[in-house]
Amino acid sequence: MEIIHVSAECYPVAKAGGLGDVVGALPKYQNKLGHIAKVVLPMYRTKFLYEHQFEVVHKGAFGMANYWLDYTIIKEVNNFLGFDLYLVDIFGLLDREKIYSYGDDAERFTAFQIAVVDWISKWKHHPDIINVHDHHTALIPFMIKHCFAYQHLSTIKTILTIHNAQYQGWMGWDKSNYIPEWDKWKWGMLDWEKNINPLASGIKCASKVNTVSPGYLEELRHEANGLEKLFEYERGKCFGILNGIDNDVWDPATDVFIEYVFDIENFEEKKSANKKILCDQFNLDETKPLIVFIGRLVEEKAADLLPAVIGDSIYYMEGKMNFLVLGSGDTAVENQLANLQNHFFGYYNSLIGYNEKLSHQMYAGADFLLMPSRVEPCGLNQMYAMRYGTIPIVRRTGGLKDTVKDFGDEGGFGICFNTASVGDICNSIHRAVELYQQKEMVSEMRKHCMQIDHSWENSAQIYINLYNA
Repeated sequence: MEIIHVSAECYPVAKAGGLGDVVGALPKYQNKLGHIAKVVLPMYRTKFLYEHQFEVVHKGAFGMANYWLDYTIIKEVNNFLGFDLYLVDIFGLLDREKIYSYGDDAERFTAFQIAVVDWISKWKHHPDIINVHDHHTALIPFMIKHCFAYQHLSTIKTILTIHNAQYQGWMGWDKSNYIPEWDKWKWGMLDWEKNINPLASGIKCASKVNTVSPGYLEELRHEANGLEKLFEYERGKCFGILNGIDNDVWDPATDVFIEYVFDIENFEEKKSANKKILCDQFNLDETKPLIVFIGRLVEEKAADLLPAVIGDSIYYMEGKMNFLVLGSGDTAVENQLANLQNHFFGYYNSLIGYNEKLSHQMYAGADFLLMPSRVEPCGLNQMYAMRYGTIPIVRRTGGLKDTVKDFGDEGGFGICFNTASVGDICNSIHRAVELYQQKEMVSEMRKHCMQIDHSWENSAQIYINLYNA
């Protein structure tokens, strides 16, 4: 089976979040199952582009509104990622350093999608599956069904994978001429609440739709940023498939980013050594439980609650724990977290920004990982943490609910709470501090976490089953 993944992100080429991790791993594991999986991505001007060798495989052109755009497809020649990687270059649109947050993102990603479809339309054969990811690529199912120039591709199965339904790519109808000439009788397949909604269009037009966890799919029927009725109507073709993690990258026994590698036999000694590295670097007390937050400092992650949670926990629990935060996002939250260092020196520290090496070291050295997310379609951080013997503290939502079971329940191995509120989070931190004193229980929980199989092997096969359905 030949599978084409079309995405805005793919680790390590270009990554802003979990979407990049998934697209960087899933195709590799599908190839290991004997299929031919490929990835197509915009040609951002990232470090990866300049450090690897590419060859031109196609040149083409298309019209978009009043513009005629040339595009180039290049291919990475050494199969560095374990699958064929193709990048699409369009001068003036895709030749940027950042992935998102430009004023012309609607034009950029629409042009990217047209180039991908136009290129595939020139192939001498058809791929079996086109798997598009999130709203940035969700117009492709519409294009191959209803754009006159590409209707000969309409027999190709299309799968829409939704990583985050909060972002839908809305465009006004004044931009309908961006899309190659299409059957105007099908305007309803683009429309949602009087706007062109690429994500809604993908849900309507794709052969199948999947979310990145079963729990998230259920939540979208009740809270989907305006698409609740659509998810309910299309529920017959929607499926939840839990993401996996790339065990080749996230393996404490071989991780080149951590100071002391470890496995199930020596994790206690080596985790302590990794924790000491962190505590020495950030002026924290290694004898206390170390609670970390790693991720985007945005409302979805409930990062706006962190300053109050950290301050209240240290104050009311008399500094019985340490906190370390790594992330970036909302400027106000960044400033509040930076300012906390002045008030809680020796109990709290943070690095505003992102550092891949440090994130691995934090997973390896922390005692607990905090994820108080308001929205978490799947969540990968809790899986990384468990792989490294770090106990997750999570809100019961989306994929967090699917992957973490409270230690108060039979067979539990994490700490769970129900609401994204300062009180509920602080209560869970108090439970973590109390749990930390029970060394034997903590050791057994860590050992259990490290042995849970969250690898992509199982999930990759479920995707194949979905393609064949």
